Amino acid sequence: MAATIRDVAHAAGVSQATVSRALSMPELVRPTTRARVEAAARELGYRPNRAARGLITGRTGNLGLIVPDLSNPFFAAVVKGVQAAARAADHSVFIADTDEEAGVEADLLRALAKQVDGLILCSPRAPDDELAAVDSDSTIVLMNRRAGDRPSVTVDNADGMRQALEHLVALGHRRVAFVAGPRTSWSNTQREEGLHRSAEAGHVELVHLGHFPPQFEGGVAAADLAVASGATAVIAYNDLVALGLLSRLGARGIPVPSAMSVVGCDDIGMSAMSHPALTTVSVPKRAAGRATVGLLLSLLDAGADGSPLHRELPTQLIVRATTEVAPPTKGTTR
Repeated sequence: MAATIRDVAHAAGVSQATVSRALSMPELVRPTTRARVEAAARELGYRPNRAARGLITGRTGNLGLIVPDLSNPFFAAVVKGVQAAARAADHSVFIADTDEEAGVEADLLRALAKQVDGLILCSPRAPDDELAAVDSDSTIVLMNRRAGDRPSVTVDNADGMRQALEHLVALGHRRVAFVAGPRTSWSNTQREEGLHRSAEAGHVELVHLGHFPPQFEGGVAAADLAVASGATAVIAYNDLVALGLLSRLGARGIPVPSAMSVVGCDDIGMSAMSHPALTTVSVPKRAAGRATVGLLLSLLDAGADGSPLHRELPTQLIVRATTEVAPPTKGTTR
């Protein structure tokens, strides 16, 4: 039989009301008493009733997470990080998928706001003015996006692109194509800007190839354009696009990396399992999910008390088998 609040009160030598206060509003209980109650609860394996605790604190114990596409392994890894951090803080997570439709985001925000204490909006596609106009009673933290002064957790996309391009330059590549992602993607904008700055600094000719869906099919569609561009290397918006590139290049008999080097971004699990294994910019997906939950909970507990409302995590190039020395141009030997 599960332990009850009466059992904890008896073991700690206090009233049931004191146990309730110690576990739901610990700041109202003396530290020594609180420690005794917490020790008794741990020993008995007592778990507070979340619904009853919500009546006292006004909190649901639920967090909301909205992502663009759960079928994308990048967002699946983010969900893992969010859930792990929420579980450790005794919170549940409600997850919603917009299917890459920016117009759905505001509706989901308003719907979830009634059921949760705070919301995480991951890689939102809506413009800044639409995000700013969202009327929600919940605290909102952005992940993988900055918008005005809203609290957010991002990764250093520009530096990741710098690492990728410097790697290709070191291999002798001087004409590099970039397969861009959605126009509405903040990450895509950051990656494009980082690439342009690095290309200018490294005297590299950067070829911009359209805006493609952030999926395998997007890479398949972009591959022929990459070949026709005369580039000796291509950087993809994400790993799914890069895997599509590899598939189409293979179907055309164009060997990677001897004829064309390919770099992805995100370091999803499949990138190490492809053949050849994909060189990619690793993004700390689970860490970003955990950091976002930490920021959201700190805002819920203390509000904006002067602590940083934005955190940027580093990226890291992972060199595998899809990049090598640039093929020789006409009239040269390798």
